Amino acid sequence: MTRDIAVVAFAQTDHRRTSDEHSEVEMLMPVLHDVLHQAGLKTADIGFTCSGSSDYLAGRAFSFTLALDGVGAWPPISESHVEMDGAWALYEAWTKLLTGDADTALVYSYGKSSPGSVRDVLTRQLDPYYVAPLWPDSVALAALQAQALIDAGETDEPALAAIGARNRASAASNPHAQLRGSVPRGDYLVRPLRSGDCPPIGDGAAAVILAAGDRARRLCARPAWIRGIDHRIEAHGLGVRDLTDSPSTRLAAEQAGAFERPVDTAELHAPFTSQEVVLRKVLRLDDNVAVNPSGGALAANPVMAAGLLRIGEAAARVHRGDSDRALAHATSGPCLQQNLVAVLEGDPR
Repeated sequence: MTRDIAVVAFAQTDHRRTSDEHSEVEMLMPVLHDVLHQAGLKTADIGFTCSGSSDYLAGRAFSFTLALDGVGAWPPISESHVEMDGAWALYEAWTKLLTGDADTALVYSYGKSSPGSVRDVLTRQLDPYYVAPLWPDSVALAALQAQALIDAGETDEPALAAIGARNRASAASNPHAQLRGSVPRGDYLVRPLRSGDCPPIGDGAAAVILAAGDRARRLCARPAWIRGIDHRIEAHGLGVRDLTDSPSTRLAAEQAGAFERPVDTAELHAPFTSQEVVLRKVLRLDDNVAVNPSGGALAANPVMAAGLLRIGEAAARVHRGDSDRALAHATSGPCLQQNLVAVLEGDPR
């Protein structure tokens, strides 16, 4: 890398089960105003804008253009969009700043899962010939992964319940979380997963500002420097994968430099309790690491924004001085199919 690039500001919505009274743009606008205010910037000061969202959730093509109108696309701006979680939009913005074409970037993402059945919508990610016609939803596929872990002796149902309880207890101090504090294990949705092992369905948005070099230091008292970032993908066919492992996460972490020195914080995008078991193993996270101090995706999981939230939450801890070296993880697709890992560091104190 030829430039030092940092997250200098982070904002998010209060994540809710439904936001019927607001459109995507109305939900997003306060977040954009907040993140720009934190950095002391105006829209005209941003060199590059990149967003992440899904037309499948919105139910219409090119839905991101409505949000772009809210950002302010006139006079013309340098802009891009990914049909992915906002963590991948951040990756694109990071590469843009590396080229030197811009010194600042605005990255945002949003998702409203409440209007329809997100479990059905996510089946559109599957192989269109052999898997999607069977309509296995996201919870059923996660249950296959959980059962594989149980069969391999790597976890059991009480251990999964403890993961859910710990994450939501951590969320008690997060005013933006959808679920906070004690949450019942609930009934089985798909064995062995109970409702407490699964993420809440809700709406939300997030935004971050990236800046390079001295510009970052002028905009933030303690920037969260991106020391490494990488993303990898597993085979599309679930039958050719070992669901108890995640080679793509391990490789992304290696390429991002996560194993060079220990991290003190890890924000993991693990929508299901069983996925945290896999991620802890491949990322070599021991009990000395604060895992999901924000509550993670088990406390708030706005589709298309939950991965960017993990990067933002990790960066915010660096900004506050609560972390010196943090790992952030984002995933997309069934059973941890695609994985991104970023390592964030603060300046020495």
